[in-house]
Amino acid sequence: MHKLVLAATASLFLGVASASAANVVETANSAGTFKTLLAAAQAAGLADALATTQNITVFAPTDEAFAKLPAGTVENLLKPENKDQLAAILTYHVLPRKLASNQMLAGPFHVRTLKAKPDRTLAITKGAGGVTVDNANVIKADIITDNGIIHVIDTVLLPSK
Repeated sequence: MHKLVLAATASLFLGVASASAANVVETANSAGTFKTLLAAAQAAGLADALATTQNITVFAPTDEAFAKLPAGTVENLLKPENKDQLAAILTYHVLPRKLASNQMLAGPFHVRTLKAKPDRTLAITKGAGGVTVDNANVIKADIITDNGIIHVIDTVLLPSK
């Protein structure tokens, strides 16, 4: 009986260790619901930065979130001539620090993203109904990775400029 409990406990700890042994990109890739985000990061030349930059928070739109954009938007953004615009949109989803849900203030507050000026802040609201980031809902929070935190969102965040 004790051996079974010890084996189960060891498996649990090993599972936790291996689950957190992945960076943001590897974690998103293994989830299987961020194919568009990862393709966009690759096209914008940001995939390596997302994989290696430490202490970041990524508000990660799902494939369904990208599908809600007007027809042709994603295909247009993935064109090489739109690389700068794509990079601006993607960096608008990344904070230069870890921000776990338990660190978010009640009510609205603003955070600065990695996007260059102008329009580089996001409005986050934490209330009884959950967390929103600009016009997106956080549908899964606090996915811990080796180099940061992922919060899954249901809408692509688009900067005004």
